Amino acid sequence: MKTSAVILSGPKNLSVGQLGLTPPSTADVVVEVAHSGISTGTEKLFWSGTMPPFPGMGYPLVPGYEAAGEVVEAGAESGLAAGDHVFVPGANCFEATETGPVRGLFGAASRYLVTPGARATRIDRALGAEGALLALAATARHALAGFDRALPDLIVGHGVLGRLLARLTVAAGAPAPTVWEIDPGRQSGALGYEVTTPDADPRRDYRAIYDASGAPDLLNALIGRLQRGGEVVLAGFYTAPLSFAFPPAFMKEARFRIAAEWAPDDMVATRLLVESGALSLGGLVTHRRPAIEATAAYETAFTDPACLKMILDWRGHA
Repeated sequence: MKTSAVILSGPKNLSVGQLGLTPPSTADVVVEVAHSGISTGTEKLFWSGTMPPFPGMGYPLVPGYEAAGEVVEAGAESGLAAGDHVFVPGANCFEATETGPVRGLFGAASRYLVTPGARATRIDRALGAEGALLALAATARHALAGFDRALPDLIVGHGVLGRLLARLTVAAGAPAPTVWEIDPGRQSGALGYEVTTPDADPRRDYRAIYDASGAPDLLNALIGRLQRGGEVVLAGFYTAPLSFAFPPAFMKEARFRIAAEWAPDDMVATRLLVESGALSLGGLVTHRRPAIEATAAYETAFTDPACLKMILDWRGHA
């Protein structure tokens, strides 16, 4: 079986081509992808060639970890059935070409995927393109959830991750957080919370500051906004070394935490929040392009500040 897929052959060398798929086992499903998302975090780093050393890194690769579509073939041990609509967080299912292997990092930007049924999550078909946002929402939930973790009262960055962190905080019944955003084009779209700029915010007693900007030079400014014993949560992805002045952090007895990607229980909880209506994914997808226009879509996703989330539409693509 063959599939059309986005192939990143090197930095800024991206195309849509044909690849063979590995045969499915009895525990696997074959998914016909309708929509896949483009991540402005890790995918941008692969695209620009600035990704730090990463296990399994290498070109060529199929990028992406956000795909939503329909199961068209289900193994007897997959736990799913043909016709189920699912979210797939990428797949490593591509056969080697004449020139060598094609890595599935993270392997979601493809018309068809072969993946263990255990890795696919049933979702409501009515979500449409928004179904591809489930992993990012689960990542936001992972940053917030857990024992003795304070929900944010300040979130830095009003991109998709920052918006999801704010929406989840409100959904949890906590006081609405303040959100910082310096880009005027991203200051709108708040749902139940306030967006402002650092200069317009005099507060210096935040208990939990969540950074969703990925900016490596903010730590000193954020430490200065903490109350004593407050926490800075690094929820972005940082390619440059992070540093901070020790004396102010010492005086504040500041704490730091790194939030990684979602875990399976985050995916389950997030799906329930979306299906119950407690968490809205609306308004986060700002751009869509047919998959055949992937080269231009990736350029827009990574260079246009107005693009919160770009979705590739695979429907009608072979």
